[in-house]
Amino acid sequence: MKARRPTIEPHNIRAALRGKRKITSRMTYKEFRAACPKLASFDGGVITVGRFAAQSPWERHLDGDELLHILDGKIEVTLLTDNGSAHVAVGAGSIFVVPRGVWHRQTPRPVATVLSALPTDHGPVSFADDPRKGSDSK
Repeated sequence: MKARRPTIEPHNIRAALRGKRKITSRMTYKEFRAACPKLASFDGGVITVGRFAAQSPWERHLDGDELLHILDGKIEVTLLTDNGSAHVAVGAGSIFVVPRGVWHRQTPRPVATVLSALPTDHGPVSFADDPRKGSDSK
């Protein structure tokens, strides 16, 4: 197996967001992916950043947890658990870990920039009211 060569360089978040659309619930999957530029690879996963202007689509990651770091603004993370939905407010400067396999979405209050460390590239995304019941996952 060939050893992975690390990238040894800084990644400018402002430059990565320049010209990118703010994330909204009305985006297509392709538009959502384009609005979350990849900053770097990280231990088999990726680090992305996005500017949220409205509720994001549902997403989940089957290969591991997701780390959210709120760079500015505030978000409410909604998680769909076996016990119902949970809502967690996360402010600027804070982190939040979304457990593996849990459907979740972010709602900015009113606009927020979020850095995410994902176990793999973005997992399934759904625009259904409840992605556990819907069939419109991408």
